[in-house]
Amino acid sequence: MSDIDFVIRNARLAGRKDLTDIGFSGANIAAVASNFRCDAPELDAKGRLATPGLTETHIHLDKAGIMSRCTLCEGTLAEAVRETARAKAAFTAEDVYARAARVVEQAIAHGTNRMRTFVEIDPRAGFRSFEAIKALKRDYAPLIEIIICAFAQEGLTNDPGTEEMLATALADGADQVGGCPYTDPDPATHIAKIFDLGERFGVPVDFHVDFDLDPQGSNVPAIIAETVKRGYQGRVSIGHVTKLSALPPAAFAEKIRALSEAGIGLTVLPATDLFLNGRNADHLVPRGLTPAHLMVAAGGNATLSTNNVMNPFTPFGDVSLMRMANLYANIAQIGTPADLDVVYAMVTEQAAKMLGLEQRQIAPGQPATVVLFDAETPAEAVATIAPATHGFMAGRPSFDRPTPRIFRPNRD
Repeated sequence: MSDIDFVIRNARLAGRKDLTDIGFSGANIAAVASNFRCDAPELDAKGRLATPGLTETHIHLDKAGIMSRCTLCEGTLAEAVRETARAKAAFTAEDVYARAARVVEQAIAHGTNRMRTFVEIDPRAGFRSFEAIKALKRDYAPLIEIIICAFAQEGLTNDPGTEEMLATALADGADQVGGCPYTDPDPATHIAKIFDLGERFGVPVDFHVDFDLDPQGSNVPAIIAETVKRGYQGRVSIGHVTKLSALPPAAFAEKIRALSEAGIGLTVLPATDLFLNGRNADHLVPRGLTPAHLMVAAGGNATLSTNNVMNPFTPFGDVSLMRMANLYANIAQIGTPADLDVVYAMVTEQAAKMLGLEQRQIAPGQPATVVLFDAETPAEAVATIAPATHGFMAGRPSFDRPTPRIFRPNRD
């Protein structure tokens, strides 16, 4: 095999019993077989799981790492919105770039190579964060694919100028548009205006929605109605939707059926949803996390993601999607290998589907984009929060994480 220029030896692929070698030719995979002969440089995977990598569907790079600039007293959603709005008025493009780059590099080192980030664009943020994230997307393109969603965090009908600014961003490199109906006094109009922008520029739309534990007053029916009316099935996603966690089983099943039939994807954010919800309870505090894996089982599209890192919405985090998957499995009381495989799919195949991205595989002719995890199966990777050890993007090394050395005592 003279065309192969690099080989990963002794890798484990999901669903295969025997170890496999993966040969790269330039930016693509040329061979997937056992013990083929060639003179190319090689890496011994030592039986680790080889995957196409993880996909982050919902993160806010622009406001990551700002805890030191904010005051956290209540731990509520209203406080998080208020404190972040105050802080972002002082953001500079250089500041946003530096903070976001740190998070992106952490994500890469944890095995993530696709990411959708929301970027707040309004009269307070201006276009400073947007310009920074555009530069970041360009600079890190060889290592990670970044999708930018221009986002109205603080409303539209109550925030003159924001709608026009979103349109400007969409004409200047934003890939998607998103809204936040719960911060707008007129949620239905907010939703319609975001759809108007999506249609005008031919891009998908996303909504942060129903972010409380009151089962009444949902904005999801309005999103479903607009999706169907405009023929936008498969191009709409919603995040948080913690109201769903407050529904009894029959009502919940009906909601996820309606979302699935409308082709609307659902993302849950375990760390943020847990941190901000249930603040009014003094015992038996509700989890506030929607069991989105049941939507996958029902044939719909659902993912889980990081959301925020080190800010008032989530004052912790390391951008490890495998850790987030493990957290979700714990909260959802999932433990069987089959169910853990579904959780793994929520940060891989399901996530790619939500973002309209090609489903990558470890197969000849596919991009030579491979991440090794220190586990034998996807279920084990989720259960053990398996570390990513090596990564490649289109045939190019993207990171490696040396195995820790344990200095065992001399037993002589």
